Amino acid sequence: MRRFLLAGVALVGLVTAPVSASAADKLLNASYDVARELFVAVNEAFVAANPGITIDQSHAGTSKQARAIVEGLEADVVTFNQVIDIDFLVKNGFVSDDWKSDFPHEASPFYSLPSFLVRAGNPKKIKDWNDLVRDDVEVIFPNPKTSGNARYTYLAAFAYAKEAFNNDEAKVKEFITKLFDNVPVFDTGGRAATTTFVEREIGDVLITFESETTGIRREFGEDKFDAVVPSVSLLAEFPVAIVDTVVDKRESRDLAKKYLDFLYTPEGQKILAANGNRVRDEAVAAEFKDKFPEVRLVTVEDVFGGWEKIQAEHFASDGILDQLYGGR
Repeated sequence: MRRFLLAGVALVGLVTAPVSASAADKLLNASYDVARELFVAVNEAFVAANPGITIDQSHAGTSKQARAIVEGLEADVVTFNQVIDIDFLVKNGFVSDDWKSDFPHEASPFYSLPSFLVRAGNPKKIKDWNDLVRDDVEVIFPNPKTSGNARYTYLAAFAYAKEAFNNDEAKVKEFITKLFDNVPVFDTGGRAATTTFVEREIGDVLITFESETTGIRREFGEDKFDAVVPSVSLLAEFPVAIVDTVVDKRESRDLAKKYLDFLYTPEGQKILAANGNRVRDEAVAAEFKDKFPEVRLVTVEDVFGGWEKIQAEHFASDGILDQLYGGR
């Protein structure tokens, strides 16, 4: 099936210009693992409005993508799912330190949240995060060491536990450890985890971005899977940025900006919303309101003190994630 044919492809292209197209007429967008179908739709619309342009795509976990850019992947733009991965590019001199001011909403044109996908009829009656640590439930989500998708899951579960246990550190860590123990296999990225749950039929619940649950149900049938939105989840912003070192070398800055600006246009926002993402444009959000259940969203700033603090306390070597994840 189409989304799983794309799953095994690290680099996919939408090519309309001749092979001899100049750098100013082509872009490479390095994006996150489960965004393949989304950017097929975005690129088709952008190219239709800008004939002669070529857009190529690279998909993987965004931490892996950021490292690849530092190691030589010449991506003109990034459309990531973690701020810290763009900050990694900033620290290595590839993106300007004021990148958040380059586009509206701190350069995040859309957002989502960790959500649940269960099998038809929800046989295990999974409703909220506390159900995921039951002994009879197998949970599927990717490795938080390699996947931004999974890091949001980890943080959302951590935020839920902090509320549930009144910030009792020992109980929160016990909850997260039990959640990890209920995962039979940790894939490296979000799309591989989807394949494990959907095709290999492993697990009772898949935790992934709400947009991915929407896409799975649309493709494989709403009669085969149920979407479950937990009582509380974590705001997952999807930041975008121009890779300055690349666009300056390839003279593609104007096209790169035009491409990312397109994501904020009503047409771009409708494509994003149609693919299961929550959007910033109020009129478009109202048009798609019935497709998105209400949910209380907490933020990394409110719960954890921001991404810089998360990086230092949770994701640094020997941080909390390392302590709880162990040798899995």
